[in-house]
Amino acid sequence: MVLNDGKASFLKEACVETFAEAKSAQNNGADVIELCSNLHLDGLTPSLELTQKCLSELDIPIKVMIRSRGGNFVYSSEDLAIMQEQILEFKNIGINQFVFGALSSENTIDIEALERISESVQDSTITFHKAFDEIADFTIAIEVLKDLKNFTHLLTSGGESTALAGVNNLKNFIRQSNNQLTVIPAGKVTAENVISLHNQLQATHYHGRRIV
Repeated sequence: MVLNDGKASFLKEACVETFAEAKSAQNNGADVIELCSNLHLDGLTPSLELTQKCLSELDIPIKVMIRSRGGNFVYSSEDLAIMQEQILEFKNIGINQFVFGALSSENTIDIEALERISESVQDSTITFHKAFDEIADFTIAIEVLKDLKNFTHLLTSGGESTALAGVNNLKNFIRQSNNQLTVIPAGKVTAENVISLHNQLQATHYHGRRIV
């Protein structure tokens, strides 16, 4: 937890793809790890072996990305079945926080896909990831997410290439979420700019590859 002049605090979530990165992030003050593979493809599901090692040796919470392939976020029934199986495997080793997003071909939230994933995670929590930034109507999408079981967090750069560029939209998202959904600003958030970003947004949680 970071204190900003003793007045405000926020969580720092580090996005990593190796154990060395995860350990370094924890040692440097990360509060949460998002574990992925293939970040050059915007993040895919990590291996069970890596996840088990992180669970065994880290002291901070671990979120696991659930994304079976690169490319778009429009998933077939077969894609979803693969990811549901991945979730069950991760739950069996003790993971209870997941990161997932799915869109329709019209760039709206794929409610059916999210409901299928929600059933698989059972009582675990889900962060809807940056697929959100491709959505056509953010206002409608946030209302949909607020009503979906298990979806507790939203990772977004406000529809822009970086969180700093998307500040105005992020302010609107935080206001609209009304504490029913935790908005996590992301997109080139670093140890160098997170305080400046926080001074503008007063979010409770920030995400970045180099946030620590």
